[in-house]
Amino acid sequence: MTLTKRVNSIKPSPTIAVSNQAREMREAGHDVIGLGAGEPDFDTPDHIKTAAVEAIQSGAAAKYTAVDGISLLKTAIQDKFNRENNLHYESDQILVSVGAKQALFNLLLALIEDGDEVIIPAPYWVSYPDMVTLVGGRPVPINAGAEQKFKITPEQLDAAITDRTKLLIVNSPSNPTGFFYDEEELKGLAEVLLNHPQVCVASDDIYEHILWAASPFVNLVNVSPDLAERTVVVNGVSKAYAMTGWRIGYAAGPKKLIQAMKKIQSQSTSNPTAVSQYAAIAALTGDQHCVQNMVGEFKRRHDHVVERLNRLRGVEALEADGAFYSFPNCAAAIASRDNINNDIELASFFLNECGVALVPGSAFGLEGYVRLSFATDLDTLDRALDRLEKALGVK
Repeated sequence: MTLTKRVNSIKPSPTIAVSNQAREMREAGHDVIGLGAGEPDFDTPDHIKTAAVEAIQSGAAAKYTAVDGISLLKTAIQDKFNRENNLHYESDQILVSVGAKQALFNLLLALIEDGDEVIIPAPYWVSYPDMVTLVGGRPVPINAGAEQKFKITPEQLDAAITDRTKLLIVNSPSNPTGFFYDEEELKGLAEVLLNHPQVCVASDDIYEHILWAASPFVNLVNVSPDLAERTVVVNGVSKAYAMTGWRIGYAAGPKKLIQAMKKIQSQSTSNPTAVSQYAAIAALTGDQHCVQNMVGEFKRRHDHVVERLNRLRGVEALEADGAFYSFPNCAAAIASRDNINNDIELASFFLNECGVALVPGSAFGLEGYVRLSFATDLDTLDRALDRLEKALGVK
């Protein structure tokens, strides 16, 4: 049996790998605290679960739905865009998928030819480069360090664009850093993009609601409506509503591109799970206080975690704008230890010697860092940070 060059060219998801390793160690009897997964620890709100149960009991969830999602859910998504983002899409401009990841993969399959370049600001979500590689494209990372709050500049974007550039992926607020692009920053990027009409945009807004910055959330279409005809906005219910396992994402954009993505989905998964779609309707149309409550708790954890990380010897953590991650610089901690040469070895040390599972920053395109998810309770976070403090010492 010979596997394809395509599958051999990509890596398994590092975040999933870390979470799996932590779980396997716990099952083997080791005391391991897993802070690798980007998954809220809250339960799905009751009104969402009730909607799913009712859909099962009525039989509504027992059959195939339309490939691109049931009409009630697409209407709820249209209303969400109107209400929260001042964006207006027709029903045939919306596609519901099995999570935001499938929506992005559908987009790449529909848009990217062999050798096309996709610009990806780094640090980035771990799946972006491998997804691009899997469809035959060439990922082009733009490095943005802590000195610029992990956000690319218009000058960097302009310098990275070539005649092979087909797509820019913007994730704001960001996984892994938690920083977001405000209106002025996005206007600067939009000015560059307007000079390059061959470049499309994927706006990954999955952390839109998990935001506590002073400035409100906006994306590139908000600041530059002229980009709407070449921008696909990707979102979902996983993060904001604690529905990661329900696997519902959605995309909105130009009709031609969305319909191409729909055709691809029709030959892969067909429709997303019916019962999850009915749950997603309740999430998008129901009381939103559940989101506000979760965001308030994430902010409380963020403040606590950043304060404690900055007490550790050799560690520097910036205050972020949202999401539920901290992305501290551990270069000094690495340099101070003779037996650790990079962030991968540091993460291995934390796992095997301290019983704390973190993801090395190199998995996100920036060496010398680690990603810590604070999507768990404060007691668990403190136990993990106590272990790191014992291993590294305090300043």
